[in-house]
Amino acid sequence: MTVSKLAAGLLLALLCSGCVTMEERRAADEARCRSYGFRVGSEGFANCLLQVDLDRSADRRYQFDRFDAGFGGPWYGWRRW
Repeated sequence: MTVSKLAAGLLLALLCSGCVTMEERRAADEARCRSYGFRVGSEGFANCLLQVDLDRSADRRYQFDRFDAGFGGPWYGWRRW
């Protein structure tokens, strides 16, 4: 029973380790843009945040498309076999 509790605890820790709140992500994005030399409130800073967000969205689309292609592509409602 101790081994199963340990395994469950490790699984829970693994699942929670990748969780990031929106506030933490925003703070990391702002720190990244500040490290590039942009000042908070400037147009360059806003553009930097926009670019970071667009890059993240493009990465999500790429990952989704790769996942979808692994299952034979999108489902259009007709049989494939």
